[in-house]
Amino acid sequence: MEISNNIESEYSSTVSFEHRKKYAQFFTPIEIADIMAEWLLGNNALSKVLEPAFGLGVFSRILLSKKPHLSITGYDIDDAIYEKASNAFKDSRCINLILEDYISNDNNWDEKYDGIICNPPYFKFHDYDNKCLIPKVNQKLGTRLNLHTNLYALFLLKSIHQLKRNGRCAYIVPSEFLNSDYGVNIKSYLVQSKKLRHIIVFNFKENVFDDALTTSAIILCANDEFADTIAFSHINDATGFGRIKEIVSSYPNTKYSDFTYDSKDIHADVKWKSYYAPTEVPNFKSLVPFTAYAKVMRGIATGANEYFSFNLSKARNTGIDMANMQPCICHSTDVRGLCFTPDDFNTLLNSNKNVYILNPINKQDKKLNAYISEGEKQKINQRHLTSKRIPWYSMEKRAPSPIWANVFNRNGLRFVRNETPTMNLTTFHCIYVNNNLFGVDADLLFAYLISDTAKTFFSTSGREYGNGLNKFEPNDLNKSLMLDIGSLSEAQKERLRSIYQQNKKNDDLSYICEIDSILIDNFSN
Repeated sequence: MEISNNIESEYSSTVSFEHRKKYAQFFTPIEIADIMAEWLLGNNALSKVLEPAFGLGVFSRILLSKKPHLSITGYDIDDAIYEKASNAFKDSRCINLILEDYISNDNNWDEKYDGIICNPPYFKFHDYDNKCLIPKVNQKLGTRLNLHTNLYALFLLKSIHQLKRNGRCAYIVPSEFLNSDYGVNIKSYLVQSKKLRHIIVFNFKENVFDDALTTSAIILCANDEFADTIAFSHINDATGFGRIKEIVSSYPNTKYSDFTYDSKDIHADVKWKSYYAPTEVPNFKSLVPFTAYAKVMRGIATGANEYFSFNLSKARNTGIDMANMQPCICHSTDVRGLCFTPDDFNTLLNSNKNVYILNPINKQDKKLNAYISEGEKQKINQRHLTSKRIPWYSMEKRAPSPIWANVFNRNGLRFVRNETPTMNLTTFHCIYVNNNLFGVDADLLFAYLISDTAKTFFSTSGREYGNGLNKFEPNDLNKSLMLDIGSLSEAQKERLRSIYQQNKKNDDLSYICEIDSILIDNFSN
């Protein structure tokens, strides 16, 4: 019997995007669901199956088409989708649908299943009751998940706990946890449970879900005796589905996987990109931590950019004293080139771009007080970040950073030398130089950062999202290595500075080759 996503397509066309977003409903394509179902069907004793986030039952439709007499329990919390799914399976005695939140149910932890299959909801920590649910999961499993953990991780770990002997679990989740700080404790549980068998990572240039900007990974687990190895594989495009299905079907043989490791060699505290996409480390001497010469911090988080940011027109219309404004870049796209100068700021200002944020200093300003009152009427003071500040409209105290780093990018890290007293929102990270240590000032560090050599060290640090989009968190950069440029001779340091200064407004970037040449001559092995 041919299975399709027609029921999901029909639902998506009749239910608003806002409703689907509220319940994090992103439906699994048939090709992916088929791979995951194949993993469960590899358990010959498969009888009792759990779908913790049932949706419209694509996994159950595939499983029942191949093994008709399974007993399947499904959970969902959305009335609309529950009604639709109940109608779709009204003639099936195999399906037991429960209108309840799987992860909040305290009574089902001891239920065990031969197979568990799931595309869980993707909610960030501030979108669900993390302060209640995460401690509960930590208590049940003995984990130490932090409060920034995404909801899908709670689903995954609970399901692994519920596997019967020889039971199998297949989840599709965002792959970001494989390389993030909050993912360390998740990965630790996966390894220590001895149930992780295979991770299939999707190519980062292609979205798995049409309307979800994320890369994904299939996590395959089993409660069997084959705990000695953990395999990793890639799927680069739709043509790879067949190969991945063959890999899944050949288990426990892992010779067809892209990479296989002894499980004792998999460490939770490293980025797992080094396991599924290992890169050759540049052969250089005299390496130091990036924090030896600089520290990376996120930009200013206002909690309500549309309220706190100002262009010239808005500033004039409100009549707020400009002493209560702080020059600030609000959008990375407003900054062109490698160097941001006072002339660049004035060009943005005169183009009516948002180049100020509210920074109340003169509390006697009546126009300022009126604007603050208007913000309270709009409940700006009750938002996640503003509600934690005293007073709510105060701004972070931060010195302007001399170097900015793009948070998101598709073509490698982009750095900007800031030669102005302008602040920046979280669209850029701030790079602060460590007190001119060993003669390394902002110009010298920047000359190093724009080199291809420096970018090679950073290339393994980022997290991958959909359509080839990369994201770098501050700690991704702080934990990177760099060349010990402080050990260069004074003449070499001055040469690097002068190369940057002479070319900082040059659109032809060929001069970067000269920077790389100096670095290679001095540090290459």
